[in-house]
Amino acid sequence: MQMLLALALIVGILVLGAYLLRRLNGGRTFGNTGPLRIVGGLMISPRERIVLLEVGETWVVVGIVPGQIKTLHTMPKGEIPVASGSDGGFGQWLKQMTERRNESV
Repeated sequence: MQMLLALALIVGILVLGAYLLRRLNGGRTFGNTGPLRIVGGLMISPRERIVLLEVGETWVVVGIVPGQIKTLHTMPKGEIPVASGSDGGFGQWLKQMTERRNESV
């Protein structure tokens, strides 16, 4: 009987804590509710990656390494073409964008 009461007390504390967190947070969830949205990403190595972010009507390509996030490129919002292969659309799109940028320089 003691064990069941202790378990009920712990579950009650967890439910009360979740309720209080929701009340203090104003009912907002931690999902994609703001103006920032992740469009895609590419793993370069286990500790490095490139991510495409959508901020309003702008896309921002950022490089992420341990302890640092750096903007690589910004551009107006557009459409990512769907890749016909199985290697992923974002990687192919990023390669095309870097080749196009290198040609214009």
